[in-house]
Amino acid sequence: MATKSNTKYTLQRRKVVHRILEGRGDAAVVTGIGNAVHDVASANDDPKNMYLAGIMGGAAMVAFGVALAQPKRRILVITGDGELLAGIGSLATIGVEQPKNLSIIVIDNQAYGATGNQHTHTGRGVDLVGIAAASGFKKTALITTNAELQAELPRIHNKPGPYLAVVKVMSKSSARIDAPKDGTYVSRRFRAAVTGESA
Repeated sequence: MATKSNTKYTLQRRKVVHRILEGRGDAAVVTGIGNAVHDVASANDDPKNMYLAGIMGGAAMVAFGVALAQPKRRILVITGDGELLAGIGSLATIGVEQPKNLSIIVIDNQAYGATGNQHTHTGRGVDLVGIAAASGFKKTALITTNAELQAELPRIHNKPGPYLAVVKVMSKSSARIDAPKDGTYVSRRFRAAVTGESA
């Protein structure tokens, strides 16, 4: 599938993430590395946020494990196109296992923003929505406008999954946020908030 240059996209990544998280309710959120951490933390440093600041390609599979362990809780992944591409095989596993409570949101700026904005494969035609659909995801979406985002919010938060949306955004990143960097602290805080057990 040919894709448009990201200079034609007008959505701003941080505004998109904030809009999604406004309706998160009791959902747990797992982020990819880089900008996803800062975008989610800038909305609210919630104890139910799991920042995977040092794991490239692991966000979807970590969230998949949490979704299996917490089947009554919605699990959201907020990640970037480069991060998901590094763990693209995760979509096949998720598609086979069909966790109903898992939504994956890919903020696609078609660039590796953390390392100098080198182009990712999505800017050269790789179709993450198509890969997810072919892997058996119940619902997929390509979002390029605010109206499309608004229409997808109920599916992101409430409809049976697995669900994947790719949100095409401008390549410009927002300011970095001082999110917690101690992985042990973040993981123990997340576990306690999601399970109700002390770490």
